[in-house]
Amino acid sequence: MYSIAKPVRQLAARAADIALWLIALIHLLLAASLIAAIVSVSDAAAATDTVCGGTNLIAGFEKTDPAKLARLKAEADAIPNGKGIFWKIEKDGTAPSWLLGTMHVTDPRVLAMPEGASEAFATATTVIVESDEIIDEKKSAAAILMRPDLTMFADNKTINDFLDADERAQLEQGLKARGIPLALVAKMKPWMIASFVALPACEMTRKAAGASFLDKKLAEDAVSQGKTLKGLESLVEQLAAMDSLPTELHLRALIETLALGKTIDDVLATTTDLYLSGDTGMIMPMMKAVSEDVASEDASYADFEQRIIIDRNKTMATRAEPILGRGNAFMAVGALHLAGDEGLVELLKRQGFSVTRAN
Repeated sequence: MYSIAKPVRQLAARAADIALWLIALIHLLLAASLIAAIVSVSDAAAATDTVCGGTNLIAGFEKTDPAKLARLKAEADAIPNGKGIFWKIEKDGTAPSWLLGTMHVTDPRVLAMPEGASEAFATATTVIVESDEIIDEKKSAAAILMRPDLTMFADNKTINDFLDADERAQLEQGLKARGIPLALVAKMKPWMIASFVALPACEMTRKAAGASFLDKKLAEDAVSQGKTLKGLESLVEQLAAMDSLPTELHLRALIETLALGKTIDDVLATTTDLYLSGDTGMIMPMMKAVSEDVASEDASYADFEQRIIIDRNKTMATRAEPILGRGNAFMAVGALHLAGDEGLVELLKRQGFSVTRAN
């Protein structure tokens, strides 16, 4: 047994790294929407909480620290393809295709999609999503349960074996606030438990009521309209990517995310606002600015970013290339996969496609 109760930076100084981890988790885990059903969690706290809270941090910086905001904007402006969530993909001799960055949430504002996206979807003959398995929750749940090594501790271990008394109390209290008894999820690996933490109570309520998040809705609509549906990854591949990272990283992130409390609501609210405005390049700088003392030297998060975002970008681009090459496709993946030197927009350009903003 090891303890993660070793001295660490003050919680505020850790906030940025943990916020990055949390937002990346939301964008990764299409499987997260299935987890509550798999373990039959009854989220009593979420049952009456249908309104998402949180304060826009950018607006706060504008009032309290305009110099910081100017620095954030300069950093965001330097990120390739950091403006826009809807892109047109072209190659000589084929009909154009389209790329939409998504958030894996049921927020009605996100479901509405940017101008022109609904029309592009309507005319597309092929729809590409991260995983086409999301349209069948029972089949997806079965696939996940077939790989318990990816989601559950083995050898009769539980998460309690990795925590000291204070950490266990923090985890128990944080989960209780969401109506989740620790005993119910103690066998689950920490990043699986974090799937509940990463989803705001309002999201749990809407999903429990049957609402689809954007990616799932697009996949369902594609099938109902007779379009060809293609997936770029399996859910098990997504789980394996997450499981490949050290348990200590996930434990630390889970405990400290719970300790951040309402700060996470603010980060999520700000991220949604930035997404809706198409200012995706500002998301990472904003999250780093949650703390003045950004732990940029933290190699563990660098590993996380490489495995969960960059490596998956390359896989998605490789698998999407032949489909996009045939033209008239509509591709929808998490928005964090689009921007940056190793983002999908740049990777598709390197494959010979012309990729231009459509909104």
